[in-house]
Amino acid sequence: MKASQYHINTLKETPADAEIISHQLLLRAGFIRKLASGVYTWLPTGLRVLQKIEAIVREEMNAAGALEVMMPVVQPAELWHESGRWQQYDEGLLLKFKDRHQRDFCFGPTHEEVITELARSELRSHRQLPVNFYQIQTKFRDETRPRFGVLRAREFLMKDAYSFHLDEEDLGKTYQKMHATYARILNRMQLDFRPVLADTGSIGGSASMEFHVLADSGEDKIAFSTEGDYAANIEMAEAVAPDPDDNSLETLEEVETPGAGTIEEVSALLDIDPAHTVKTLIVKGSESPLIALVLRGDHQLNPLKSEKIPEVRTPLTMAEDAEIRSVCHCSPGSIGVVDLDIPILVDRSAAARRNFVCGANRDGYHLINVNWDRDARYDAVYDLRDIIAGDSSPDGRGTIELKRGIEVAHIFQLGDKYSSAMNATVLDENGKAVVMRMGCYGMGISRLVGAVIEQNHDENGIIWPISIAPFHVIIIPINPHKSEQVCLVCEELHDKFESMGIEALLDNRDGYRPGVKFAEAELIGIPYRIVVGDRGLQNGVVEFTERRTGETSELSVEDAVEDVFVAMDRAMAPAGQ
Repeated sequence: MKASQYHINTLKETPADAEIISHQLLLRAGFIRKLASGVYTWLPTGLRVLQKIEAIVREEMNAAGALEVMMPVVQPAELWHESGRWQQYDEGLLLKFKDRHQRDFCFGPTHEEVITELARSELRSHRQLPVNFYQIQTKFRDETRPRFGVLRAREFLMKDAYSFHLDEEDLGKTYQKMHATYARILNRMQLDFRPVLADTGSIGGSASMEFHVLADSGEDKIAFSTEGDYAANIEMAEAVAPDPDDNSLETLEEVETPGAGTIEEVSALLDIDPAHTVKTLIVKGSESPLIALVLRGDHQLNPLKSEKIPEVRTPLTMAEDAEIRSVCHCSPGSIGVVDLDIPILVDRSAAARRNFVCGANRDGYHLINVNWDRDARYDAVYDLRDIIAGDSSPDGRGTIELKRGIEVAHIFQLGDKYSSAMNATVLDENGKAVVMRMGCYGMGISRLVGAVIEQNHDENGIIWPISIAPFHVIIIPINPHKSEQVCLVCEELHDKFESMGIEALLDNRDGYRPGVKFAEAELIGIPYRIVVGDRGLQNGVVEFTERRTGETSELSVEDAVEDVFVAMDRAMAPAGQ
């Protein structure tokens, strides 16, 4: 490719609304341009990367036996009413509209309903199972606050697959196959990633796993064992019950705590570790109007875990101050568990405390040396909190470390959630109609572009892995207008690279100083750079620079193409190999 015939339009300044590095670099390097909030145009260089990711995903999905289809972006409301999700799907994210006949439609954020309609129309017999359909399709979710560029856009490109099975055992086999397929895809992009246990969310189902690319900018926290294979989204990570305190019971006392309404203030005033306090949160109950959730003072409530408790109303709703005062007779900062006359659900770690501090249900006062059974009671013990670094790993191997991750893929065992609601059946070997079991496997194609950059950049720009780089090598001539030999060698190198399947960009643009071309090549992230100048050609060499390491060496003109090919082959090894 000749740069004089290609569109390169980089920006010197970082756009003000670009918060994270991938968004900044995609805009500055000329990969995308913003059309509206969360909606982007992909320019030629960005599209090359996007299409290479598509190609890897398509190759691996095909190798796993999945069959590609293409489903409509626009979906009729009737299907969503059948599944029961028209009013339920992540409130506000479903963009709805009416056609000229006043029939309700939506722009598809996901395709469970459409694929289930396809399956019930196309699949009749158990002999047609298992089958796994996939597509690479544009999606639209009307995010309240689109941010982070392509990592949280409203319009995005996604690969989603749906498998159909006669029973749960067969579903489990495909689920594991897709797990392995996703690992191969991400390894081919040389990404540092973790598969983690996850919540099924609005998609539903009995089991799910997210694939996270590790990055400090990630929106999700993931917990994993220092010694074992355990890994989970912090929303799902189990906080193991600690051993009970074994110190002797001290005398219960009430102490004045004027102006101290937070754990930090109380701990500072009484000169104690926050871990020796408990906090009581009053929330709406499913059967009782109000219930208390009790945690250790240094722990944080996990809303998702709380919502899965039968006694808690969903969605989790905190009580109003007036409601709290009506049952506790104090403000929220003074609530305690002694003589509290509502159901009390206590976290495992709080249940293990002895001689703890809590509110006295009287403003300006707290109780010290409170003990369960002797001074207070609880109705049940649950895992209510976020796991923290240093906790014991749930698998019994090592302790927990926390890192941030960018979710790029999610696989689900849906079971019969959609097939039952939409009556998607096949005849088994006895001629009996059986509701099919389903699996769902999504991967964010455009999201992966941003995730790769979050892991692969430096102060000069993007550093693309070879497998998805827009170009493999850039050739930059020095003063070509003064040397016919420089021009000739550049053209020869370009043609040899192309003949070997190495994608080369010859920067033959007039009016650009070499320093500008070097800076743009680094910003765009092309893995290898070859500089051709008269001085080097006098010695039969060209200058070769690796973008990732910054190392520069000399290559003979005759061997340059073969040397780059060898370097590429070495760099193509998947992560971890």
